[in-house]
Amino acid sequence: MTTPHDTTPQYPFTAVVGMDDLRLALLLNAVSPAVGGVLVRGEKGTAKSTAVRALSALMPAVDVVAGCRFACAPAAPDPGCPDGPHGTGGAEERPTRMVELPVGASEDRLVGALDIERALSEGVKAFEPGLLADAHRGILYVDEVNLLHDHLVDLLLDAAAMGASYVEREGVSVRHAARFLLVGTMNPEEGELRPQLLDRFGLTVEVAASREPGLRVEVVRRRLAYDADPAGFAARWADEEDALRRRIAAARALLPDVALGDAALRQIAATCAAFEVDGMRADIVMARTATALAAWAGRTEVAEEDVRQAALLALPHRRRRNPFDAPGLDEDKLDRTLEEFGADQDPEGDDDPDPGPEGPDDGPGGGGPDGGPGGGGPDGGGCPPQEGGPDGSAAAPELPHQQEREAPKEEPAAPGKDGEAGQPQEPAGQDAPGAGGEAAAVGATEPFRTRRLDVPGLGEGADGRRSRARTAHGRTTGARRPHGALGKLHLAATVQAAAPHQRVRGRSGPGLVVRRDDLREAVREGREGNLVLFVVDASGSMAARKRMSAVKGAVLSLLLDAYQRRDKIGMITFRGTGAELALPPTSSVEAGAARLEQLPTGGRTPLSEGLLRAHEVLRVERMRDASRRPLVVVVTDGRATGGPEPVVRAARAARLLAGAGTASVVVDCEAGPVRLGLAGELARELQGTAITLDELRADSVSALVRTVQGNRKAA
Repeated sequence: MTTPHDTTPQYPFTAVVGMDDLRLALLLNAVSPAVGGVLVRGEKGTAKSTAVRALSALMPAVDVVAGCRFACAPAAPDPGCPDGPHGTGGAEERPTRMVELPVGASEDRLVGALDIERALSEGVKAFEPGLLADAHRGILYVDEVNLLHDHLVDLLLDAAAMGASYVEREGVSVRHAARFLLVGTMNPEEGELRPQLLDRFGLTVEVAASREPGLRVEVVRRRLAYDADPAGFAARWADEEDALRRRIAAARALLPDVALGDAALRQIAATCAAFEVDGMRADIVMARTATALAAWAGRTEVAEEDVRQAALLALPHRRRRNPFDAPGLDEDKLDRTLEEFGADQDPEGDDDPDPGPEGPDDGPGGGGPDGGPGGGGPDGGGCPPQEGGPDGSAAAPELPHQQEREAPKEEPAAPGKDGEAGQPQEPAGQDAPGAGGEAAAVGATEPFRTRRLDVPGLGEGADGRRSRARTAHGRTTGARRPHGALGKLHLAATVQAAAPHQRVRGRSGPGLVVRRDDLREAVREGREGNLVLFVVDASGSMAARKRMSAVKGAVLSLLLDAYQRRDKIGMITFRGTGAELALPPTSSVEAGAARLEQLPTGGRTPLSEGLLRAHEVLRVERMRDASRRPLVVVVTDGRATGGPEPVVRAARAARLLAGAGTASVVVDCEAGPVRLGLAGELARELQGTAITLDELRADSVSALVRTVQGNRKAA
């Protein structure tokens, strides 16, 4: 959807308090769209959307061919424009558009739709432009980009990289230009983007609400003033907006004259190599960003502070190796690399470029009076000084699970644990391993690649990579009459349906006479993402440090697998006298890893409470999203203690889950030379399967031939 044109002025960009890195990244893309867009990561309620929408008012107006739906430039129209060829018709000026892509948009809404019925019967390419066409030569804004379906993100980023959009349906193809400033915002708590998609955004910034009371007061004061009188508030900031608009235009004009010397190129290449980023895109983005920074500062040569700021904006998100890594950059290492490969180390004796009046350490915050390299003051090249860290950069918060893991320490084994014969009952002292019956949390072992655990049957949930499902993408398995709007056309089935009626319909030429009732859409089979609900035993019988570290490592591995397969995840833990929903169903495996890292152990084993809590969580989730099928992964040794008849109650709870048709897997954590096989009994009650920690590994020999579906049939 395009931004609605109403009489209410946008919140002024210059009135946004703080967020220096965000404003600088947006302005650099306004100066040089070739930088590749901005991904804004941050907690909810930090004015991410406000800042992005405010940018559109600063962009210069564009000249377009009158009547062209694809915003062709009159001086250089697109030769392949579907509305072309353009003659010497009139031109018109219009404001730069900002187009918003809704999370729930369809593929046709994004790239456009072809009228297949007219294409078959009349041979006419009837094309209805999509949002990519609307955004050409403007801004495309995707709020909550991490919640978009993967295939939409792929289409979006491919268009951004190629500057064109291609729509193909059954041999009918349309191409049109699609060059735009791409801005995405996301809350990491709701799930991460895949690393290869993160790499397609030129720059990324982390935003967070200031903890400084004075700045928070100013944010509230300005917002209330804007809400009370939008026009008056905008008028008070009109001079600052005009000045910033003129500065963007001046930087754009200066950009072609900016020289990127060999010294700066060496620093860029050395920095990317030092931080081990994959591929060459980071080098190119850094070069373009440094050039834009120099133009923004009014200089015609790239200086070291430009390279440093470019690295802080272009590299953090490219260093992630798995979803549990937070974006970030070691600034001390960055400074050492820049110093080592600086101009004074040039073996060819190039002239040492003047670093400018403000070196990277000038000012109280380092990098200028605004606390950021090239940022802030009228001569410093950045945004007005209002807020930021001590060095003006966005420091990635350190999450608990990303801290250095403590090596597991040996502790005396609790009496009567693994290997005990007879009906398992935890010793009286086992419910008090520490104060309050709780042992301190231990770190997880290194994650490993797990075998795939499928949900049996054929689902119809969201696209993913776990279980078989009917999806919009995948291999074609048949055809059917469309329900509502036509999806993917099944050409052979459509022709077969229309062929018997050609004489009755009076066909006289080569064209096929096709009616709406003849159309058939393809039925495709791919894979779906599931809701993987972990039910983790945190009782005293699991409290041995080595054992719990291995269990946490297994769950961490399953979390990573769920991330790669596009699942939602949830986590229930049970210990003592009850069960706790430690993580409500979410797409953020990072949050799951953080909860797991902090998980304490100790107390009795209320297995039934954990299973009953799982049943209740799944009941609620079915009402929210009935198409997403669940998979329950119970991580336990199978013991059930605490309360009256704990074993009987656990069996009843398991049968309750099985009766609801819930697919389940029991990861057997029992250890020791003597095994009671209680996890296997639990799996039989769940009508699922039991696997050991060793069998969970993808390289396990037994894992190659055992699947959840096969074991359910065998049971």
